Amino acid sequence: MLALALAAVIGISGPAQVPQYEKAEFSIRVSGASWINPYLSEDAAVDMEFYAPDGLHGVLPCFYSGADSTWIARFTPSQAGDYSLRFIYSENEDFAADLDEQTLTVSASEGKGFLRPRDLWALQFDNGEPFRGIGENLCWESRSEDDNPHLKELHEQADVYNYDVMLPKLAEHGGNFTRMWMCSWNFPIDRHSDFNNPRYMASEEYFNPSAVERMDHVLELADSLGIKIMLCMNQGDVTADEDFFTSDDAKARYREYLRYIVARWSYSPAIAAWEFFNEVDNIQFADSESPIPAAAITAWHAEMAKYLRELDPHGHMITTSISHRDIEGLNSIPEIDFNQRHIYKGTADIPGTIKRYEAEFGKPYVIGEAGYEWDWYKDFNEIAEGLDMDFTRAMYYGLFNPTPIAPMSWWWEWFDSRGTDARIAEVRELSDQMLEAGNGSFEPLEVKVAGGDGYAVRCGQKVFVYIFNPTDKAIKTFSVILGDHKTYRLTGLNILPNKEQTFIL
Repeated sequence: MLALALAAVIGISGPAQVPQYEKAEFSIRVSGASWINPYLSEDAAVDMEFYAPDGLHGVLPCFYSGADSTWIARFTPSQAGDYSLRFIYSENEDFAADLDEQTLTVSASEGKGFLRPRDLWALQFDNGEPFRGIGENLCWESRSEDDNPHLKELHEQADVYNYDVMLPKLAEHGGNFTRMWMCSWNFPIDRHSDFNNPRYMASEEYFNPSAVERMDHVLELADSLGIKIMLCMNQGDVTADEDFFTSDDAKARYREYLRYIVARWSYSPAIAAWEFFNEVDNIQFADSESPIPAAAITAWHAEMAKYLRELDPHGHMITTSISHRDIEGLNSIPEIDFNQRHIYKGTADIPGTIKRYEAEFGKPYVIGEAGYEWDWYKDFNEIAEGLDMDFTRAMYYGLFNPTPIAPMSWWWEWFDSRGTDARIAEVRELSDQMLEAGNGSFEPLEVKVAGGDGYAVRCGQKVFVYIFNPTDKAIKTFSVILGDHKTYRLTGLNILPNKEQTFIL
């Protein structure tokens, strides 16, 4: 084609040197091209091929900047030394032009890098430091019109429930992990209007500038605060019906959606994991008389997880979530790093659920949402004691059981209004003590406590204990079986009904 013969990469600007684990951003200008939609890689694409100092080969997709025939590459190198870079332009999925190789020199740094799988109990950074996620859901910012009959006024407080306030407050409370949604009212990158959120502006651009700029800002803010994000991408601005999971056209559209997300934001260590769907079983049964076949949903996840694994050179973890219905085969997809469900009105089931699914499928199990109540049409003032009780109870159950991310509460506005979320600090403090004592090692121990829930783990030379009292009588004593025919018994306690207490032995 004449267009291919004339196309050329005519200019690249970017750094020649960056510290390890810091973003290197390049602008790539293309001349003589003849695309229809530069946001679609099937029409026009720029990729950055690289060789790391150890010879590792990777390809980073670049994203169209929106102007001046320019694409952007955002890359975070994980190795110190010289990277060899080559920028390749293609049209209609055929090679069109490239530029001579260039070198990016990466200096060693004390940065931690990206989060990676470690074991059932913890994640770890590239530098080997263990990590456990402690925090809460902050899935969206305030909406213009909220449909909660009791909390509408609270939820619509835009000056309070925005990420510029919520994220620093989470960090102040000791939180290091959260979960966010991409949906029609939060980071709606492929939606053009009607956001129910004043932060976004109507646009006919293929990807909405106000939405992508908001994501840019929030990721930079989270990174500056040391907060890691499970980013729930959902289906984009389309209906997730059976056709979405089976149609070749729908899957091609979603791959472009993923490509843009990876190209623009995979550079960020603030992203802990890509989450495909929030509660995909509820999507499956949206039409209860004609549910989407489980096989279609599982096959879609297997295909997209494999594609995402190949697409993302930064290697973020991958997950998805269900509400309460298992989908056959979903827990066994190799490219899914950890499985996930949500538990409401069943906080006591959290430890058993985690251990049962990990034993069956051999990978970490995460409770991405947990709480005393799921029904937001109820008056929370009438069940406030139970909601507050399970806020920390769920986190402690995670902390003392083999899951790398402690169960995260919902209802972030309500807990903020009561000050309950400040209790994240006590859980984070204990988690840090566990990690420091055992350098990421956890040995569960048997606890004997009459009528109560007791958990203990040995981390290095220290033993940590958690007791919750679900009975109507005070707990006065407990014992921990330490091994080697040794038992530690503590007496003289007074743990009242529906109260909890932690101990370090």
